[in-house]
Amino acid sequence: MSFAQAIGDWHALAVLFVAGVISNQIWRMLGLWFGGGIDEGSELLVWVRAVATAILAGVIAQIVVQPPGALATVPDVLRYGAVAAGLVVFLLTRRSIFAGVVTGEVFMLAGKWWLG
Repeated sequence: MSFAQAIGDWHALAVLFVAGVISNQIWRMLGLWFGGGIDEGSELLVWVRAVATAILAGVIAQIVVQPPGALATVPDVLRYGAVAAGLVVFLLTRRSIFAGVVTGEVFMLAGKWWLG
C-alpha cells in the first residue's frame, strides 16, 4: 500500500484542511484582538484551557475506542500506541497539545503505511 492510498483522497483532505484553518483563524484573530490585555494566569483562562483540553481528550478517546470509517481498519494496538506516543511527547514538551496531537497522527500514519 502506498502512502497516498493510506491517506485517501488528498483533494478532500486539502479542502477540509483549508476550511478548518480559515474558520478557526477568524476566531483566533478576534480572540487576540479582544483578549490582548487579559492576564494568562487568570482563573477564567485557566478554566477555559482546562475545558478545551478535556474536550480534546474526550474526542480522542471516542475516536480510539469507537473508530469511525477508515480508522476502524487500523489495528487497536496501533491506535492505542499512537495515543501513548502522543501522550509521551505531550509530557516531554512541557504539555504542548500541538506536539502531542501531531506526534500521534504521524505515529498512526507511519504505522498504517508500514503495516500495509
